[in-house]
Amino acid sequence: MTTRAPWLHVIGIGDDGLDSLTPATRAVLESAEVIFGADRHHALTNRLKAERRAWPSPFDALISDLRALRGKRVAVLATGDPLWYSVGARIGREIDPAEITYHPQFSAFQLAACRLGWSLADCETLTIHGRPAAQIVPFLAPRQRLLILTKDAQSPSEVAGLLTERGYGASRLTVLAHMNGADEARFEGTAADWSHAVPDFHTLAVECIADEGAALLPRTGLPDDAFLSDGNMTKRETRAVTLAKLAPARGALLWDIGCGSGSVAIEWMRAARDARAIGIERRADRRDMATTNAVTLGAPALKLIDGEAPAALDGLPAPDAVFIGGGLTRAVFDAAWSALKPHGRLVANTVTLEGEAALLALHAEFGGELVRLSVERAKPVGRLHGWKPFMTVTQWSLTKGVIA
Repeated sequence: MTTRAPWLHVIGIGDDGLDSLTPATRAVLESAEVIFGADRHHALTNRLKAERRAWPSPFDALISDLRALRGKRVAVLATGDPLWYSVGARIGREIDPAEITYHPQFSAFQLAACRLGWSLADCETLTIHGRPAAQIVPFLAPRQRLLILTKDAQSPSEVAGLLTERGYGASRLTVLAHMNGADEARFEGTAADWSHAVPDFHTLAVECIADEGAALLPRTGLPDDAFLSDGNMTKRETRAVTLAKLAPARGALLWDIGCGSGSVAIEWMRAARDARAIGIERRADRRDMATTNAVTLGAPALKLIDGEAPAALDGLPAPDAVFIGGGLTRAVFDAAWSALKPHGRLVANTVTLEGEAALLALHAEFGGELVRLSVERAKPVGRLHGWKPFMTVTQWSLTKGVIA
């Protein structure tokens, strides 16, 4: 097998421009024929004579632009580490890595941790650059430290408001702007009283401090009242067992068929970094509730589809796991099972006799595991307390490629 020699250089650069580069990396950049970058990157390297190109719009056109230059000496400038929430990873997915040489710079996370004296290994490193700020919500916990790549000057105020609304108004915020550059600056305050005007180019550090009496939420096992719902939802105890069988993993995709208020899909996304979910729900009122819950609980990327399985499943990306919370039929199972990736997990819950009969028939044919889940919660009975049972749930689960 032959591989192409590296011709493309993806170079991380600091706010101090060419002075941030090693002599070898600087020599590579100075010899480039074409340089891609944002306006800020070009301004930092304006003494170089290469042809300059801005990021194309749409950004996906960058890959075709780069391929068209194969054979030339091409450099792509990125901020800090080009493989940490940056353009380098996107390029490496489309162009053979053997054709690319990466030149990392200190990442914003490393610089921020050093400025603050924080152990980077003990911080959550996040980005809201081009992504909703609400996706940091699952990481909020007392004493948790967050380092966040931001979008612009408004980002700290947006994060401060989000923290305050969720009971973390006492959290300490530090904006570290233009680190290692001539205009380096630092701004500090609490979420509840944040009022600084800051530069667009900065990194945000958050030390989470819970307000007295704040209702703190776990990553999974959320209380039922954390969700807006019409009462027709997978209850907390059953949800915990369901998520355990679905086994969330980083970047994995869940189909939630009969999504309702979105409780299972949202906890799936909270459970693992970059976990994705598509909810199929025919009722508009429940889709609206799921949308609200997703933003409130930190899963704003939840995708909701107006439709009914199996027809609504056509053309969707193949899932790593499937949850069927209602409406199980042989046609729905066949469509979901056919699309499910190897080693994928399927879990189906039902509370009806008809649904149970369908699960029994499928279990007899495909194997897997059948369990019945009975949950009772203590409730007041006059001045005393008694047990109030929920409807018993029959659950069938199986893994593709594993026949019991």
